[in-house]
Amino acid sequence: MKRSLFGRIWPNATAVVLFIGLVFPVYWMFSTAFKPTGDIISVDPVWFPTNVTLDHFRTAVEADNFWTFVGNSFIVTVCAVVFSLAIALASAFALARMRFKGRRGFIIGFMMAQMAPWEVMIIAIYMIVRDASMLNSLVPLTLFYMMMILPFTILTLRGFVAAVPRELEESALVDGCTRVQAFRKVIFPLLAPGLMATSMFGFITAWNELPLVLVVNKEAGAQTLPLWLTSFQSVFGNDWGATMAASSLFAIPILILFVFLQRRAVSGLTDGAVKG
Repeated sequence: MKRSLFGRIWPNATAVVLFIGLVFPVYWMFSTAFKPTGDIISVDPVWFPTNVTLDHFRTAVEADNFWTFVGNSFIVTVCAVVFSLAIALASAFALARMRFKGRRGFIIGFMMAQMAPWEVMIIAIYMIVRDASMLNSLVPLTLFYMMMILPFTILTLRGFVAAVPRELEESALVDGCTRVQAFRKVIFPLLAPGLMATSMFGFITAWNELPLVLVVNKEAGAQTLPLWLTSFQSVFGNDWGATMAASSLFAIPILILFVFLQRRAVSGLTDGAVKG
């Protein structure tokens, strides 16, 4: 009985400790953003803010080019995710349903691309963008962000396409559907968990990317929120309240996306990892 009790307690205790360790920095960031400056620099830490203020958020929002950075980040991130999903759907269907020479090599190539550190190619990417006269443009960012998330998207969706019984597709073909109609009406609706999982992963990856935009986009009008956040403290000095408010504004879109997609996304990641 003691062993059984211990076996039930230690996993729960470990989960609680990990939860506190992971959630506390997020809580401290948001709570600091709402604290008055006096509570932030107080010797005695204020764990639960009682005097809530929005001055720090006002300072962050009124910073130069803030809304330009927000628009650039959303444009680049959403376009990269949409383009990668469109390409990955066709690629995943081909890898899962069709047999062609070099298929295994394609899969291995996608896996290698997924494991490759993109940071080591920044110099080469900069030279390509410079020679194409596309520095300080959102187009290179969109294209390279799409390529960053494309291998994971293809490999995950391939598992979902392979998990759909061939009989469903064949029945649609017998009923008079074309190959495209069978994919759109039969296979595509069953890929919702995989699409949500890959879109969330792609959104987080593109939204948080910093090294590439730091190198290829020097003008303020073509920069994104991660770069703005790194320069925020140098502009506002030791205004920790404004810094935490800026960090909170940067994290809010990801938190909102996770709240809406987390149930489907988690099941999508696990299902796509074990099928196909």
